[in-house]
Amino acid sequence: MTTTVAAYAAPAAKAPLERTTIERREVGEFDVLIDIKFAGICHSDIHQAREGWGEAIFPMVPGHEIAGIVSEVGSGVTKYQVGDRVGVGCMVDSCRECENCEAGLEQYCVKGNVGTYNALDKNGEPTYGGYAEKIVVDEAFVVRIPDGLALDVAAPLLCAGITTYSPLKRFQAGPGKKVAVLGFGGLGHMGVKIAKALGAEVTVLSQSLRKQDDGLRLGADHYYATSDPKTFEELRGSFDVILSTVSAPLDLDAFLSLLKTEGAFVNVGAPEEPVALNLFSVIGGGKTLAGSMIGGIRETQEMLDFCAEHGLGAEIELIEASEINVAYERVLSSDVRYRFVIDTATI
Repeated sequence: MTTTVAAYAAPAAKAPLERTTIERREVGEFDVLIDIKFAGICHSDIHQAREGWGEAIFPMVPGHEIAGIVSEVGSGVTKYQVGDRVGVGCMVDSCRECENCEAGLEQYCVKGNVGTYNALDKNGEPTYGGYAEKIVVDEAFVVRIPDGLALDVAAPLLCAGITTYSPLKRFQAGPGKKVAVLGFGGLGHMGVKIAKALGAEVTVLSQSLRKQDDGLRLGADHYYATSDPKTFEELRGSFDVILSTVSAPLDLDAFLSLLKTEGAFVNVGAPEEPVALNLFSVIGGGKTLAGSMIGGIRETQEMLDFCAEHGLGAEIELIEASEINVAYERVLSSDVRYRFVIDTATI
């Protein structure tokens, strides 16, 4: 039998989210039923609920930073049992057969991964995310939240954590490397924490010095305002890696000038508009302009274990579900330090 659960959904593009009910599928042989305890609010939720990234599926229940407790398992489930602390991130399925899936890169599934929300599952049914009381997910796309992480601060790690951890590992942020994190918000503050824990020398590049104290407290060694032209003069040729978490168009040529020879500028922020680039900015100095999208399931588990080992959780503001629409506006005005998390008991 399907299960009716309460949720918050956007009924149409740009419409305020409202309380409603949705149907969760019957727990199948390899499924896990999760009582959602906390759900983070990601800027991606806003992009999709407002069709900033293109046509979307409505009604939409956003939320891909999900932390909860297993309440039921299918007969074939071997990884989890009732009572386990678990999480669900940005995807709930993939083809599991292509080269990328077999390599643990399900996020780049050749046939396309199935998003936790605003997607169609293998049966053609729309997926609904974490702004809800419960969710049913195949055990292969569920991860374990270590006991050392509280569920509320762990929830944002399922997107903000893995989105920053994966490229930092890929581009070998660590001892002897100078890493700049561009943007100091929901993604950026986790980028700082993780880069520092990996052993890198970390600099925050933010529009202003308004959050400087927080940046230094959370692990940054240096903090510069990108609104000050002197920043680009002083830091020219300084960094091995720049991790851009900004979801707005940037002067890429200016930021590429801050890289060392053969340095890498890695985008995890996703602006809605195209950006311009003079290719000589990468040709000169043999620089890399790269992108990265979340991480695979194995790497997501690795990230959670790493964060637990180093005591890294998100800096959160816990809200009631009735505050979601206000939270969206505050995210857009950069008025959050640093991730809103919904207490789903209030749905």
